[in-house]
Amino acid sequence: MREIVHIQLGQAGNAIGNRFWEVISDEHGIDPGGRFHGNSDLQLERINVYFNEASGNRFVPRAVLVDLDKSTGNSTRNGPFGKLYRPDNFIFGNQSAGNNWAKGHYTEGAEIADAVLDVVRREAEGCDFLQGFQVLHSLGGGTGSGFGCLLLRKLREEYPDRIVCTFSLAPSSKVSDTVVEPYNAVLSMQYLVDFPDECFLLDNEALYEICTYNLKLAHPTHADYNFLISQAMSGCTTCFRFPGQLNSDLRKIKTNMVPFPNLHFFITGFVPCISRANLPYKSGSVPELCHQMFDAKNLMCACDPTRGKYLTVACIFRGRMSTKEVDEQMVNIQAKNSSYFVEWIPNNIKTAICDIPPRGYRIAATFIGNSTAICDVWRRVSNAYTAMLRRKAFLHWYTGEGMEESEFNEADKNMRGLLDEYKTYEKMKTEDDFSAEDNEQDDDD
Repeated sequence: MREIVHIQLGQAGNAIGNRFWEVISDEHGIDPGGRFHGNSDLQLERINVYFNEASGNRFVPRAVLVDLDKSTGNSTRNGPFGKLYRPDNFIFGNQSAGNNWAKGHYTEGAEIADAVLDVVRREAEGCDFLQGFQVLHSLGGGTGSGFGCLLLRKLREEYPDRIVCTFSLAPSSKVSDTVVEPYNAVLSMQYLVDFPDECFLLDNEALYEICTYNLKLAHPTHADYNFLISQAMSGCTTCFRFPGQLNSDLRKIKTNMVPFPNLHFFITGFVPCISRANLPYKSGSVPELCHQMFDAKNLMCACDPTRGKYLTVACIFRGRMSTKEVDEQMVNIQAKNSSYFVEWIPNNIKTAICDIPPRGYRIAATFIGNSTAICDVWRRVSNAYTAMLRRKAFLHWYTGEGMEESEFNEADKNMRGLLDEYKTYEKMKTEDDFSAEDNEQDDDD
């Protein structure tokens, strides 16, 4: 089995993570007490990817729950799935990180780092074939960003040959919880570039627009956002949790999706993403799914893919459908939108199919795109960061925890370097362009 160790950090990470475990427990027929009540052997065939089997036929999530504020742990324990988790895997501090990256990274977070690693190590050693780690965190808070970066570095040092994947919630100016979110996000960037192999980027602004315009929810809540994210997370791993026609895993996604080491930030989407009232009026066909997947309105990252170029794309389909039809639709999509794909990576759409759809759908699909348009998100955060840094606003809260001003300048420089790298590959010439230039030079000679 290709097991995954799941780690959820901070208030946002734990809220999303709890919803994720509810979704995949339901898909595998596991009740809140960890007992199997499914109706198919396929639900148990690869359940070890995310669950350990304990005594008495009880299934326990391979999850580590971490926060510096103990109130998060109390709400999880008292929630509907609180009895599902192993009690030893709750690691909560006595003080909050206070939305301060430095507290999560250098002071409060460093105090619990060894305890967290001990639990992660125990879970990893209990695996037959550890595929990698899945870290769920927010870049705007203190624990998710500061402690998340510390943990990513330590995981890479201890498990250099395993896949480290993150689902990272980026800050948004329209749906902002914290004034210092830009500081926390930009300080996290260099760690996200250096240590994870794959980073699925999400943001509250895009999730708000999906809930409002697609799902027609008058007053969307964080619970609605968390459900959308959990559906996308479930889709990304569905092909190796269930048998399918074409199987994929985290390592295959990395191999096919990351053309250059630093460019491993993905845009994610889940379709069909429409209101219940409109559902009966949709055909639910493969062509319709393919069209919706490439629609910017269904992407969980507030950027416009038409303003950049796709380096690579992965489309994971769920439900009974024809492989031939899927392949034909992918070819059609790439032909119609060829100007939005880089020319120097041929056949840069990867597809995977799983026969088992998510609950409530006949067919569905998850979209993963590596696009240079993701710079819109980083540029938006970087501009807010620079505006505050020039005036040294709120800087004393970070330097008071032992940080130096030079770290902020270095983070700003690294962010600009990443943006420049994306721009370079977006404008990279094809072989035909190079050949044409060579011919022109020969004619001049």
